[in-house]
Amino acid sequence: MSVPGGRGAGISVVTVVRNGRDTIGDCLASVASQTRAAEHIVIDGASTDGTAERVRAATPPVARLVSEPDRGLYDAMNKGIALATGEVVGTLNADDVYAHERVLELVAEAFADPAVEVVYGDLEYVDRADPRRVVRRWRAGACSPGSFRRGWMPPHPTFFARRRAYERLGAYDLGLGTAADYELMLRFLLRHGLAAAYLPQVLVRMRTGGVSNRTLAGRLRAHRMDRLAWEVNALRPSPWTLPLKPLRKIVQFLA
Repeated sequence: MSVPGGRGAGISVVTVVRNGRDTIGDCLASVASQTRAAEHIVIDGASTDGTAERVRAATPPVARLVSEPDRGLYDAMNKGIALATGEVVGTLNADDVYAHERVLELVAEAFADPAVEVVYGDLEYVDRADPRRVVRRWRAGACSPGSFRRGWMPPHPTFFARRRAYERLGAYDLGLGTAADYELMLRFLLRHGLAAAYLPQVLVRMRTGGVSNRTLAGRLRAHRMDRLAWEVNALRPSPWTLPLKPLRKIVQFLA
């Protein structure tokens, strides 16, 4: 169970959802079972399947529920970040769960170093119908000055940042489409050089089901958005940066 904690301190977890009634319960239970208490904020995009009612009935209750139309995933995340009162903000999608009950405790310990602005770890993709079956493993590794130019990025579901970083550097750019999370991490870690701590263990288990790379057209669109993510930050990737980014997934399947 979560230990007592005030709303204005510690970690805020933002969950965005639309028509996720079938999985939101696992997500809510995962946050509630953490040994480190968190302010759990749920942003529901006006679901029509009873998702909001499922959240309202949760025990213990979430700290905040907003249910209204939005402009998509990253608009909803921005709403949650704006509402967060914790010193640290992370996101956990309605399909995802923390890998164990001490995830937020370990994240908080990493942020005990005042120089650390970002914390991230590893990710497991699991089968949507059978979450016990691991489909692929994303071992992030430590961030070095040349990591992004070698096609690297940290797993976004494991990404935690200090709230002051969002206040100073901004939240998600809605013009970047599915690359909005890539652009934000590029902005925080490469352009502005925020100090990051890597936790070398699985922090999040994520159900499969992403849409950006399912087709060739989707992959080409994602490639264009990835390039734009560099351009809006006035950064120049190497010739192999963007081709390497999707190729790194092959290793995840073999891990």
